[in-house]
Amino acid sequence: MTAIDLNLLTALDVLLAERSVTRAAGRLGLSPSAMSRTLARLRVATGDPLLVQAGRVLVPTPHAEHLAGRLPVLVREARAVLTPAVGDPDPASLARTFTIRANEGFVSLFAAEIVAAITRDAPLVRLRFAPKPDKDARPLREGLIDIEVGTAGASAPEMRSQMIFRDRFIAAARHGHPVFDEVMTPQRYAACGHVVASRRGAMTGPVDAALRAIGLERRIVAVVPGFLDALTVARRSDLVALVPRSCLLHGQVAHGQGAHGQVAQGLQGFDLPVTTPELAISLMWHPRLDADPAHRWFRQTLMAVCRKMTRR
Repeated sequence: MTAIDLNLLTALDVLLAERSVTRAAGRLGLSPSAMSRTLARLRVATGDPLLVQAGRVLVPTPHAEHLAGRLPVLVREARAVLTPAVGDPDPASLARTFTIRANEGFVSLFAAEIVAAITRDAPLVRLRFAPKPDKDARPLREGLIDIEVGTAGASAPEMRSQMIFRDRFIAAARHGHPVFDEVMTPQRYAACGHVVASRRGAMTGPVDAALRAIGLERRIVAVVPGFLDALTVARRSDLVALVPRSCLLHGQVAHGQGAHGQVAQGLQGFDLPVTTPELAISLMWHPRLDADPAHRWFRQTLMAVCRKMTRR
């Protein structure tokens, strides 16, 4: 097998990031002449000029631009392979920033408890909660985030996942809404005005499929980006919101005629009169982090907090 110098991966990553032999040399602690020789070796190894002069600057070739998207992951994985494994970390001395991507509902319900648990055991750890506008796996693949929270899909089969709790859709309406005066039936539910949450603006989902199966259709009055937005609209109107039960985490779901479950922030939840699929809420991470001791401690802590809260 032809010898491969893995240091060239790091050199190429830095060269493409800096687009300057001098600046790349400074970052790697080399002389400009040594960096020039390294660039020459890279050109031979790849069979491509990689960086070419354009006036006073260097610009990447199309092949170099293609490699630039893969290099950061390759460099991290090469370093991980050649770094000795360590035992369980000491949370008290762990200094690291972890990024969690989750929707605003999860952040609103769980973030405070997660922050309290992490800072109690690992005071030097910092947490960053990132918005989740879609289910794109790229941030996990590129190491931009450490953990994603949501329903695991088939778009990124290589991702690791572990379920933290099961959820289901319920309906919610303001306290005192006429919908609570009688037994809830599919007909009464469909006849209500509805507010639904969808990042993509979709107006239909599993509950609509269940209603269509029995010849009914609900009236969608408003579509909002998130579940908390839907609850806000329901709280201030006569519209009924469709949300995961976890959104009313500390409120009970009302059952049957005359039931008056505990009010959660002026809202009352009730079971849907049709059956919809259960939601399995999971933590997801890239397999390169699977054996990382600090990451393993972090996700175990998240699981413990979420499972404790959803058992209440």
